[in-house]
Amino acid sequence: QVQLVESGGGLVQTGGSLRLSCAASGRTLSSYYMGWFRQAPGKEREFVAAISWSIAYIRYVESVKGRFTISRDNAKNTVSLQMNSLKPEDAAVYYCAASRALDSRASAYNYWGQGTQVTVST
Repeated sequence: QVQLVESGGGLVQTGGSLRLSCAASGRTLSSYYMGWFRQAPGKEREFVAAISWSIAYIRYVESVKGRFTISRDNAKNTVSLQMNSLKPEDAAVYYCAASRALDSRASAYNYWGQGTQVTVST
C-alpha cells in the first residue's frame, strides 16, 4: 500500500506561483510513475503531469506546458509540481497519484492522495 499526502495548495493571484508537494509513505515510490491530476467543480478529473521513476519520461497536458514543472526526489519519496503564471482556469483540487505506467488516464493510477485546493483570484 502507498499513502500519498499533498500539501502546498492555497490562494494566489493570477500570474502568481505555487509549489505543490506530495509525500509518500507505506512503501517506496521506486517503480511507480507519479502523476498530478486536478478537478474543478462540475468537471471531470483532468491529467496535469506525470513523471517516471528515472525522470527520463515526463508528460504534461498542453495547457500547462511551459508554466508547470513536475519533479521528484526518490530519496525523500516525494514528488512536486511547481506552478508558475497561474491562471483562473488552473483553479481546482489537485491530486497526487501513483501508477505502474506512464499514463494520462486516471483509471491507470492505483493510489491517490486526498487532494489540495488551489484557488486563483483575478
